[in-house]
Amino acid sequence: MTTASKITLARVVMIPVFMVFLLLNWNWAALAVFVIASLTDFVDGYIARHYNQVSDFGKFLDPLADKLLVISAMVIFVQWGRMPAWMLMVVLTREFAVTGLRLVAVQNGRVVAAGWSGKIKTASTMVGLCVMMAISHPVLDLVICWIIVVTTLASGVEYFIENWDVLGLRKS
Repeated sequence: MTTASKITLARVVMIPVFMVFLLLNWNWAALAVFVIASLTDFVDGYIARHYNQVSDFGKFLDPLADKLLVISAMVIFVQWGRMPAWMLMVVLTREFAVTGLRLVAVQNGRVVAAGWSGKIKTASTMVGLCVMMAISHPVLDLVICWIIVVTTLASGVEYFIENWDVLGLRKS
């Protein structure tokens, strides 16, 4: 197993620790674990590319770990009434749809790379969730949730517009 994959695995292990801290209302400890876990995403990616450690296992686990980390925070915020469930459903739907698009693309010998809007979505989601862990305020929560939903929808639309032909459909 590569160093990059070990770091990704460490991120997966941090998720239940993060959830326990957050559920115990140890928000600062949860925030610290969340930030460390988020930073491992950049570290493992850098190591994988820089030291030629890109592997199929890493390609599978890295995006899964990212999604599990973010969704674990969102599920707790939904449970606490700080995020509407429908907004979480928008995020989940986008993630499943883009993953499905990528699977179809791979079967056609094509890679659907992350676009800028996807990177903006990820960054705004991570920062927004960090702010929600640090500050509990209904108006701020709602603003952050809307930012997450808008960037999620925008990036999802971009993926499908740019890769519509992968599905065997023509652009009109």
